[in-house]
This record gives sequence, structure tokens and C-alpha cells, in this order.
Amino acid sequence: MLKFPVIAYALLCVATSVSAADKPVGSGPNPYSDCGIGAALFSEGPVWAAVTSNVIWDIGSTALTSATMSPETCNGSKVKTAQFIIDNYDNLAEETALGQGEHLTAMLTVRGCQASAHPTIVQSIRKDMVGNVTAASYSTLSDVEKATQYYQAMDAGVASVADSCSA
Repeated sequence: MLKFPVIAYALLCVATSVSAADKPVGSGPNPYSDCGIGAALFSEGPVWAAVTSNVIWDIGSTALTSATMSPETCNGSKVKTAQFIIDNYDNLAEETALGQGEHLTAMLTVRGCQASAHPTIVQSIRKDMVGNVTAASYSTLSDVEKATQYYQAMDAGVASVADSCSA
């Protein structure tokens, strides 16, 4: 009965002491609010919701692993962009086919990209998504799998103009 609170407290202590060797203490992401499942589910909600979700899900181990092994995955704009794609996939797919639209603009703004880079990124997304959508297996994919493919296409487009988008 006492094990859970003791383990949770120990993980919290470890989490507060985790930092990258080449960065000042406290400059990295907060594992409990910025990383893991909690950050993905509650990116727009109160911080306590993300923290609670991470602790309940797996005592925060996924969030801690993300923060220490791949802190770039904890970036708020990436999480928010992924959630935006999941929430607006149908609109994004339609606007991508057209080559423009308010959802595309909003997605790239959330991702932190300068407006001048949007046409280049959209063109890259269109090129990648043509291959995805015309694949025989596309119709059998779940909505999350389709959104994942879209995120990967968007991420590749952002990488092509990395200096025009925030990290």
C-alpha cells in the first residue's frame, strides 16, 4: 500500500534532478508536463492534467524516458501540431490536395514556421501524401495511422526548410 507513494516520490525526485550535461539545470523539458502521454493528451489543458495522466499511466516512466533519451520529442509545438493533425485530418487532407487552406496555415503556424516557408512545406507534403493516398493499403489504415503518415510528411517538409521553423 505504501509502495506506490514511495515509488512516485522517488521518481519525482529523480525527474527533478535529470538534466542534459551540456545545458544548465532546469533548461530541458519538464518530463511530467511536457513529455509522454500526458503532454500528448492534455497539451491544451491544465498542467496538472498532463502530470496526473503521466503518473497514472505508468508512474511517469515513459515521460521520464522521453525527457532523458529524446527531449526533442517533448517540444510543445510538435505535440500540439500532432494533436492538430489528428483533430483536423480530413480538412488537412482536402486542403493539401488543393495546395492551400486555413487549416494548413494554422498547422504550420502552430508548428512555428514562418509564412514565407509555407508554400515550400505544403508542396513537400503534397508530394509525399500522393504516394501515401494512392497506396493500395491506404483505405485500410486507421485515422491515427493516416494522421501519422501526414505528420511524417509535414515533418519532412519542415526539415527541408528547418531554418524557417522553430525547433
